[in-house]
Amino acid sequence: MDGKKALGVHHTDMDDKMADIDDVLVPELHKLLEQDSYLVPYKKDFQRRYALLQERLKNIEGCEGGLEKFSRSYQSFGIHSKPDGGIYCKEWVPGAEAVFLTGDFNGWNPFSHPYRRLDFGKWELHIPPNEDKSPVIHHGSKIKVVIKSKSGEVIYRISPWAKYVIQEEKSVVYDWVHWEPAHPYKQQHEHPRRPKSVRIYEAHVGIASPEGKIASYKNFTYNVLPKIKDLDNLGRSSRMGLLSVHMQFIPRPKHACLNWLNTNQVHKNKGRILAVCVQALGSLHSRYGAPDDLKELVDVAHSMGIMVLLDVVHSHASKNSEDGLNQFDGTNSCFFHDGPRGTHDLWDSRLFDYSNWEVMRFLLSNLRWWIEEYGFDGFRFDGVTSMLYHHHGIGCGFSGDYNEYFGLQVDEDSLVYLMLANHMVHTLYPECITIAEDVSGMPALCSPTFQGGCGFDYRLAMAVPDKWIQILKERKDEDWNMGDIVHTLTNRRYSEKCIAYAESHDQALVGDKTLAFWLMDAEMYTNMSVASPLTAVIDRGIQLHKMIRLITHALGGEGYLNFIGNEFGHPEWLDFPRKGNNESYHYARRQFHLADDQVLRYRFLYAFDRDMNNLEEKCGWLSASPAFISTKHEGDKIIAFERGNLLFVFNFHPYKSFTGYRLAVNAPGKYPYIIWFKYMIALDTDASEYGGHQRINHKTEFFSENIPYNNRSNSLLVYIPCRVALVLQSVENY
Repeated sequence: MDGKKALGVHHTDMDDKMADIDDVLVPELHKLLEQDSYLVPYKKDFQRRYALLQERLKNIEGCEGGLEKFSRSYQSFGIHSKPDGGIYCKEWVPGAEAVFLTGDFNGWNPFSHPYRRLDFGKWELHIPPNEDKSPVIHHGSKIKVVIKSKSGEVIYRISPWAKYVIQEEKSVVYDWVHWEPAHPYKQQHEHPRRPKSVRIYEAHVGIASPEGKIASYKNFTYNVLPKIKDLDNLGRSSRMGLLSVHMQFIPRPKHACLNWLNTNQVHKNKGRILAVCVQALGSLHSRYGAPDDLKELVDVAHSMGIMVLLDVVHSHASKNSEDGLNQFDGTNSCFFHDGPRGTHDLWDSRLFDYSNWEVMRFLLSNLRWWIEEYGFDGFRFDGVTSMLYHHHGIGCGFSGDYNEYFGLQVDEDSLVYLMLANHMVHTLYPECITIAEDVSGMPALCSPTFQGGCGFDYRLAMAVPDKWIQILKERKDEDWNMGDIVHTLTNRRYSEKCIAYAESHDQALVGDKTLAFWLMDAEMYTNMSVASPLTAVIDRGIQLHKMIRLITHALGGEGYLNFIGNEFGHPEWLDFPRKGNNESYHYARRQFHLADDQVLRYRFLYAFDRDMNNLEEKCGWLSASPAFISTKHEGDKIIAFERGNLLFVFNFHPYKSFTGYRLAVNAPGKYPYIIWFKYMIALDTDASEYGGHQRINHKTEFFSENIPYNNRSNSLLVYIPCRVALVLQSVENY
């Protein structure tokens, strides 16, 4: 039953409570409105959203004993062993006429173990222990819920609260396995502290091997985590995050088994790695290994100072039924809206009813389960734009008009759920990080809930990778627009943090290419060996690959994301086994050996990516104030800016180099030039170890002068070759 109905709270009652919205106190709304005065006309919207959040918290407190207890419902729902050897089972099946438990424990007799009906659509079953006090359902048993619908249909389902699901090789049948080992894996290392700068390695466990097969958690733990650690190897790698991946398998033929969509289990998994990142909405899947293998992966990452974030999919769910949430109780609603509101037309998936009491219980408990049971350090919420609006962002360009973010098009049930989820995570786990995948740019999405915001820590800067792909597809090098690049990289809301990235899984999926492949294409198969001549195509590709990643890292946000393998320019694209490619794993793998081979040029890109991250670790530009951009010269193709006490200089011109190029700096030079600020090269994309042409002497000293230039009172002169980026660091007063 709907939580409002269970509590006797109806929409008319809520409307009355919301009538005098001016009396709603949002503790720090004034700070939000001071930061952006254009939000003042929408003050009542923020007050109403905050009031709805408080109403939900009040109801949860009164009905369930508080959010802390409510979000631990995974400890009572599903199947659990009792101290006396008995088994306790509990499910929410509101549309059922009867509910039973079957499995190998009772010879798959569908009706021998009936549940007892409780209030509000809940059902429970107590199974006493055997005579020797051992449980009737032991660890490893296969089980299913049997539901007799009100229409008389008998259906078999996997519990939404299942902890572990297996799929036999070359089979579309899924089995729910009771997972309760006598000696579960015990994590030994504490969560890393919340970083000031977030550098994310987005990964996919299933493809994290050069072999043509589904890779395992064990492989990731012992073969991939050390590589991630090496990319951030200064010893303070708590700044590095792993957008971690547990994969959600899609059993239906139209979805590849390694694809990025959820079936029923909010406790299942899907695939990527953050700070390392994973995607999930349900139980753990057997293809990658046992649950303890994932716990070990997270624990080992923590031992390296790496946070592990989970990519959660609470925005929609697959239409699968037997192994999914869809029609779980035989009705078209249950976890989802009935009718058109419950279906995403573009994704062909189901949409949750976020105002439903039991849906809130399930989704919030899902988040707690991943943190408590597996040790995850936060979440990237998938498909947030779809959640925020009734139109799901379909056909909406989001021009920036603030009216687009308020009014009837906003799905406030979804919005308030996200506020509730962020409030819970940040209240109970202050070190955890939450990231929103939102393309709309909704104001206050990344502002705290006590300011009236949605409460996310970061949003993904999704326009940035699209811009790079557009430039590489449509424009000659001579036509690159410096102002357009700078605008895309800096077009974000002040005080709301963004994760910038040049490419992610979205850009590499079948139908598109990695940046490296866009730059070098077929020549990557023939000319990446240092033994072969350096062609113009390979030279251009290597130099621009480094420059694109560096300017995105330094200018694009307050965090940075890399997708697995792209740090060394992984060739080609990402494609999962499917009928269209004869179930091939050829593109569903990461060829890490390419970066390890000293004969190949991939090692240059890897070395640059490592040193770029290490320089940020030392200088902290991601956590510094926004950059001051002093130069974006269209003719010269020069971009220059200061951030984190560093001077970044980019020459995107395909053939023009500049000697004595004047650049503005903030550091003073004093007349008559007795005391100047000295700069040295901290990073140079043209260095030989990065596959460059070594045109710059790294012993060169650059001195600031008190000559005003480009809105700065001081300046200096540099030599900047074509297709080169320099990072200069002030080393001392001279």
